[in-house]
Amino acid sequence: MSAVGEACDVEYSFAEEQDFQQVLNICSSDAFDGLDYIATTFHRWLQEPGRLVFIARMNNRVVALESALLVDGGQTVVFQGLRVAADLRGRGIAGALQRHVISYIRRHYPEVSALRLSRGDQPSPQTLAKYRLIAKEADSSSRGTVTLNQQQVETLILSNYVVSNLLPGKTIINDWEPLKPVEANLEVLRRRGLMWIADHESEPFAISLCTTPYAVPYRHDALHFNINIFGCSLSSVCAVFLAQLEALLPNLQGYLIFHTYVDPAVWSGLRQFCQNNASVSFFKDYWEEVILEKDL
Repeated sequence: MSAVGEACDVEYSFAEEQDFQQVLNICSSDAFDGLDYIATTFHRWLQEPGRLVFIARMNNRVVALESALLVDGGQTVVFQGLRVAADLRGRGIAGALQRHVISYIRRHYPEVSALRLSRGDQPSPQTLAKYRLIAKEADSSSRGTVTLNQQQVETLILSNYVVSNLLPGKTIINDWEPLKPVEANLEVLRRRGLMWIADHESEPFAISLCTTPYAVPYRHDALHFNINIFGCSLSSVCAVFLAQLEALLPNLQGYLIFHTYVDPAVWSGLRQFCQNNASVSFFKDYWEEVILEKDL
């Protein structure tokens, strides 16, 4: 059956709590190298202000999921969490679901003017023809510092200095959520329970955020978290990276897996630092996360 035919067989609705098990059924245990976050985030997403979680069904079976988070004061929608049942991939269901979500956003949120998303693979020429590439970070699984309080964070992250000199593409990237540094996005960041560390409380050379660890299916005792570091000074990036680990690791038990996102220019130096100083092993070597945007 053609992709159009498949799309015609699909029914769309908002996800509900009772859909949880069926949603898990479309998430294979080895997805994202065993680090799939849907089991942890699904219930939180349903309650999160500004987030819409859509599912697609065929014959009363959940076959796909996509979520849309309104950010930038309602001017931008961020797509996250796309999943399609393994036996139905390649039949146009993902594209049909995303078109449904876009149509819904256009009808109910006409003030939204842009769609933004993160990708962990190199976009195809066809994708780049549709989207603007606005930021890129290198990803790794691998001077004094200061842990910032919420007021310090919010002052720094909106300052012209940090926006112009540290943020990639003038974008705050947190756990695959690309946010513009505007007042309206501060509440989104507050909800995440992030640990913020910089190498200086004013005009830092590097500022970092770390997510709250969560269980993943990689193995029974596996915990996963992300560290995003903004800045191009290698010594400062290494300092805040190590400070994040020192603040977090003593309170955790189990098999710990984390991704560290940095400017590609400092990746090789951070990798060498990890091998020589940080006592971490590489779960997955270098790859890039790209942030794409298009007009809606």
